[in-house]
Amino acid sequence: MSGQLEIVEAEALKLTLEERARLADRLIASLSKDAQIEEAWAAEVERRIAEIEAGRVTVVPAAEAIARARDALA
Repeated sequence: MSGQLEIVEAEALKLTLEERARLADRLIASLSKDAQIEEAWAAEVERRIAEIEAGRVTVVPAAEAIARARDALA
């Protein structure tokens, strides 16, 4: 990973959950040339943020989620 990318990543991880979700949405949209896909991702991000804010889902740290997935596949 480049030094600049590491700096951007470290700064991004300091953002709130909602800010990180919106940043992720924008980054994904910047990779896509298909407006329909961009709109679908934007809607999905907003839906997930709303579920988290409403308390309907519990967030799990990425390391824990990966460990659970590996355990399930083992």
